[in-house]
Amino acid sequence: MIIVHGTIPIRPECREQAVKLARNMTEATRAEPGCLSYDFYVGLSDPNTLMLFQEWESMEALMRHFQTPHMEAFLRELPAVVSGEITTRRYAVQSVEEDVDGDGGGSDAAPVIH
Repeated sequence: MIIVHGTIPIRPECREQAVKLARNMTEATRAEPGCLSYDFYVGLSDPNTLMLFQEWESMEALMRHFQTPHMEAFLRELPAVVSGEITTRRYAVQSVEEDVDGDGGGSDAAPVIH
């Protein structure tokens, strides 16, 4: 699984427009093959920061996402609402199988706490 986290600082006077862009992008992206989750959130400490969280089945699915018409439109309109540097981080995640029988055997992996 691939996880992408991003922060987008937005101009206060463009907040409504930025939220509309985010909603449109979310709706279109969730329909893509390989998209497990995709959503924007408003920062509690700074309501003029949008945070993006996405999960993808594979890197290939994420790369296809970058080629979509809705991504092209989003990137074209985004500069009009941004007030600073956009940051993104991408993580490749491997799940740890749960200990089905509860005996702790079969894996030397550290327990998952969160």
